[in-house]
Amino acid sequence: MRRLLPLLTLLMPLAAAGQSLDANRHALAQPLVGPATGQATDSGVVVRDRDGRMLMLKAGAQSVGSSQRADAPLSFPATDIGSVTSTDLQYGLDPHLQIHAGVSEHNGTSRSARVVGSEVGATYNLGRYTLGVSVGADSTPDQRLPRVLPGATPGVNGLPDFDSSAQLNARGRVAVGGQSGIDLGASVGRIRLLPGNELGVNSLDQKALTFGVDHGPLSGTLVGRTMQPTLPGGYYGDKRWSSIDLGVTLRLPWQGELSIGAQNLWSSGTSVPTPAGPEPDQSRTPYVQYHQDL
Repeated sequence: MRRLLPLLTLLMPLAAAGQSLDANRHALAQPLVGPATGQATDSGVVVRDRDGRMLMLKAGAQSVGSSQRADAPLSFPATDIGSVTSTDLQYGLDPHLQIHAGVSEHNGTSRSARVVGSEVGATYNLGRYTLGVSVGADSTPDQRLPRVLPGATPGVNGLPDFDSSAQLNARGRVAVGGQSGIDLGASVGRIRLLPGNELGVNSLDQKALTFGVDHGPLSGTLVGRTMQPTLPGGYYGDKRWSSIDLGVTLRLPWQGELSIGAQNLWSSGTSVPTPAGPEPDQSRTPYVQYHQDL
């Protein structure tokens, strides 16, 4: 008892300071933090309230192999060794329903080769089964002299004159055992090209399908994409470009990632220039990449 008296004496000023907080401001914060627990994990900063609702903020960098999995509708060149950063905000309305919003930025080797993306969606989780839908958009801000300076525009889906895109995405996952799962994804959208592009069309309709399998730290992904002009006619008519990407990623114990794969493992059409201009570049590109989180 004698040892507790000095400790209580030291804590009394802190208790008085806590009681002097503004009551209204405390009431506004109560639903979010109240008796909740807040902690920093590998997934980000997580806060839960008494009803089980969750608020999570996550920011970090990705390897190109990881970004291809997360952003299946668009394919960036594996040889463009740049940086991919993202920030995501997730909020759980109840134990099963979660809404999320995020932004990402892909910086290529050229200082002007930058693609900024955003996505808003919802995910319904039933434990073993998970289903999510979202809408996303990507754009290339601050484009200047896109076809005069080499590398000024980023290559996206083999298109050097990419301007922006919008897509509707659906994702599903089935858990198989405690450490394995199967992922399925689909996306439909439209890609817009810069005016005066070499392909000679203003926009392309795109569809993408994703199939992934993971077991513990090992995961593999197969992505198929098709593109065709929005308005049939002209030199290309109803021509369609298709491709398949394959990638395998191993998460290492020291927060590293090793990605091995090939872009355009199979593709239709060629990259040979035509009288109307070059077609989308669909040359096969194998890659081996390593990413380390610091």
